[in-house]
Amino acid sequence: MKMAGLIKVLVSFIAVLCFGLVQQASAERLKDISSVAGVRANQLVGYGLVVGLDGSGDKAPFTDQTFKNMMSQFGITIPPGTNPKLKNVAAVAIHADLPAFKKPGQNIDITVSSIGNASSLRGGTLLMTPLKGADGQVYAVAQGSMVVGGFGVEGADGSRLTVNVPSVGRIPNGAIVERAVPTSFNQGDSLVFNLNSSDFTTAKRVVDRVNQLLGKGMASAIDSTSVRITAPRDPSQRVSFMSLLENLEVDPGEDKAKVVINSRTGTIVVGQHVKVDPVAITHGSLTVSINENLDVDQPNAFGQGETIVAPRTELNAQEAINPMFMFQGSTSLQDIVTAVNQVGASPSDLIAILEAMKKAGALKAELIVL
Repeated sequence: MKMAGLIKVLVSFIAVLCFGLVQQASAERLKDISSVAGVRANQLVGYGLVVGLDGSGDKAPFTDQTFKNMMSQFGITIPPGTNPKLKNVAAVAIHADLPAFKKPGQNIDITVSSIGNASSLRGGTLLMTPLKGADGQVYAVAQGSMVVGGFGVEGADGSRLTVNVPSVGRIPNGAIVERAVPTSFNQGDSLVFNLNSSDFTTAKRVVDRVNQLLGKGMASAIDSTSVRITAPRDPSQRVSFMSLLENLEVDPGEDKAKVVINSRTGTIVVGQHVKVDPVAITHGSLTVSINENLDVDQPNAFGQGETIVAPRTELNAQEAINPMFMFQGSTSLQDIVTAVNQVGASPSDLIAILEAMKKAGALKAELIVL
């Protein structure tokens, strides 16, 4: 794409975009509903030592081995068989996310976690630790004093009090990037946007919106997740082009009807477009109680018998008699909420009712149980 042609396209794009922003105040920006292929963070991990603890270090054997290896690098040799009896040192694992386009010399935040039996990392300092990527290469070096939000105290009788987690800390800007991760952002003749939520309708609307502003054939849908957009090769032009694209507003397609159930907490979330066919439901509850009692049998005052303790079990079962109720067909979320409130069932009972309705074909939605 030539420079003059690109500038002309960008000027017309800005004019139409400004007009579109006024009309589509309720739409979402492309940057909020998608990400660019190749622009991603990379995970880093490392192993090191935290020193300067107030007697809260660990007693793991690998901590002593790591300490000896570190001392040998400084020309100090610890005799074989010698136990350093460390109390102020802890072995830790360090992890961090290396954002895209981070350059050498810039800083990133790191999290430090104890991997031994150290009771607290409060007041400790992390010694220089290389952070490696999945390919085994060193991409950053971490070091610094930690910020620990938790603390713990222990009494002489063994009683303990712990607030939050004192064995994990963070070091803001605690690592310096040593190597940049190459990306495919400046490669090829196009950019690929991956939608956060796969949806054919949203993908089509993104394509239509881009083609409306930039011209027919500039964007094409690969599938329900990815949209390819033709982009200039020059890095400077591509950055400006990307700035315009990510602020483009699109009306995303509505998600399909879903009912999400968290069986552990009893939370039920009903989404839009959930429909219910007329159905009659009855739901009873069975309560079983078991009581264990001990009966003591004693002999007469002048008898020669022995006192006997015999267990006695009482079983009681009660089943609630609940009448059948009619669950009217509804087409709106408010109707379903009103019907559920009229039923008056507990969360656990309601979960069982919704699962039965789905099996019966009365619940017109995807049922997701977490």
